[in-house]
Amino acid sequence: MTTAATHLRSIALHWTDLTNALGQPAIHHGFGIGLRGHLATLEDPDTTTLAQARIDERADTAPDAPGERPVPVRLTILDTMRQAEAVLLDCADQIASSVQRPVMNPLPDSYPPADRRRRGLLVLQDRNDPRRWSWTGGRPAAPYAALWLLARVQGLPGPFRALTVLQIDHVTTVARDTAGRIERALDIAAQRKTLEQRHECGGAIDIHGGEGRPPVAHCTGCGRIWTEQGVAA
Repeated sequence: MTTAATHLRSIALHWTDLTNALGQPAIHHGFGIGLRGHLATLEDPDTTTLAQARIDERADTAPDAPGERPVPVRLTILDTMRQAEAVLLDCADQIASSVQRPVMNPLPDSYPPADRRRRGLLVLQDRNDPRRWSWTGGRPAAPYAALWLLARVQGLPGPFRALTVLQIDHVTTVARDTAGRIERALDIAAQRKTLEQRHECGGAIDIHGGEGRPPVAHCTGCGRIWTEQGVAA
């Protein structure tokens, strides 16, 4: 439960960062973007391949690149936001369909009018309870979905049944994957990747980066180190 809550809070908190990053220049030294050119250097020393990788890397901001200049939005950020929102809304839809209590019914006509009026007010309040998840009208934004799921995971009061262990596990998986996707898009998470290709010495090549740091490659066999500028050691 704690893990799910942590990831859901992270999603809600970083959504503003994603929105702000939409119009900002791409981070070319980050693990995800700068790595393309870096991997091209390691996997194919051909200068044409490397040059093409650098062109692709500059596609968002290069003044001579095709399309409108400057690019109005960063597509990687926009795609991340769309994917995250779709996944969170789908998760909330599924959870609400299982745990949200139906709106109470009005009393039948056989009850005294005063009782029916009181019950009518309760029905109206129940139907308009802002804690309820709604499938109609405009769809809520991702931060709202994350916070709604957070309230369900925490078992806060409302017209809901408690989540089962399987439902909590499902929300945890969705929240963890979504938070990780957002952190990678913003380049605020440390990352590591091992290339399938081996170094000529036979050792594995590990790539480390993220958190705004330039990627660095390290051969676990001979100890050679590469940076975006070339061989460091």
